[in-house]
Amino acid sequence: MFNPLEMKDMLTNAKQIGEEMQRKMEQTVVESSSGGGIVTARMNGKKQLLSLEIDPSAVDPKDIEMLQDLVLAAVNEAGRKADEAMQSSVTGMLGGLGLPGLG
Repeated sequence: MFNPLEMKDMLTNAKQIGEEMQRKMEQTVVESSSGGGIVTARMNGKKQLLSLEIDPSAVDPKDIEMLQDLVLAAVNEAGRKADEAMQSSVTGMLGGLGLPGLG
């Protein structure tokens, strides 16, 4: 039987979980490096690049392609790690809704 009070509680919980997810996305920070640490990328759960560090030894004007590849690899790996971290958080939070098959 449909209970409007239960629906209201579920919607309130969903809103709170959504707000918490936004906070976690901003607070979650992952780091990835490539080339043995020559390039390091830090990214938050919103997949915003927070920092990109490049070892000066990697800057060779004759081989810019290698540096570009290292940057791409580090950023892409940080994005993958951010996805994994957020997927884990989302699964845990959705379990709090009490919906069948979640959590």
